[in-house]
Amino acid sequence: MTKFLKLLRVEQWVKNLFVFVPLFFSGNITNLDLLLKSIFAFVVFSMIASSVYILNDYTDIESDRRHPEKKNRPLASGAISKSTAILVFILLMLFSVALIFFGHDYFARDLSRFAAVIYFYFAMNLTYTFKLKHVAIIDVCIISIGFVLRVLAGGYATGIYISQWAILLTFVLALVLALGKRRGELINAQISGKTRRALDGYNVQFADIALSISCTLAIICYLMFTLSAEVQQKFHSRVFYTVIFVVFAFLRYLQQTLVYNKTESPTKIIYKDRYIQITLVLWLAAFLLQIYFKK
Repeated sequence: MTKFLKLLRVEQWVKNLFVFVPLFFSGNITNLDLLLKSIFAFVVFSMIASSVYILNDYTDIESDRRHPEKKNRPLASGAISKSTAILVFILLMLFSVALIFFGHDYFARDLSRFAAVIYFYFAMNLTYTFKLKHVAIIDVCIISIGFVLRVLAGGYATGIYISQWAILLTFVLALVLALGKRRGELINAQISGKTRRALDGYNVQFADIALSISCTLAIICYLMFTLSAEVQQKFHSRVFYTVIFVVFAFLRYLQQTLVYNKTESPTKIIYKDRYIQITLVLWLAAFLLQIYFKK
């Protein structure tokens, strides 16, 4: 069971929590109907994302075997055969399609836009897996668009409007994580050799500059989000002060990346870094107070 969970990369499902963004920021987290729809979107997206991970591992078996960490993945290590991986991939695809049809009937609502986002995400990642992941800059942009699609999926599943600032913030935040991962790969490549062709279009200096610019943009986007008339009217004006937590989190991330070189896999930060974990909890608590205890 453990090897299959690793094949599905269950630990990466934390990224799919972005489907809950529309629900959370709309102040409807206590709405059971909308919460169920968001959970439904999370499950479908997780199934599709896992199928993409399997496909990516299948095409990268040889390069993963030369990587100090990726060589332990089920396909690269031989723990799971290629035929078994293909079978799991097909089952995930069928299950995802079945879930969408089930959701259409169960929730008695048109899920065509939600389905379109799911299909576009899969198609986009097909091009990423076979071609575009080897093209510098485009590769990180596709990863960032994937996070935007997660937010859109959550919005379309629940019928909640998503502001342009939220979409832009999601894109830039994901860009920060993607660039941080590329920088980590560059550092690793200096020791064991490059593991992907896209790294030919990067160097550490460029990654540092791009990462700094992206972090700055993310903070500005969040600041503008909190100062927008819509947010100021919907929440308390004190929501502006949550910027403090955001700035600290980005500074800590930059420290981990530029000083300690520990961010080849950004999701590891969420599981291991206590400073960022505490910051996220405080930010969530502050936002919850502004949304659900406005008075």
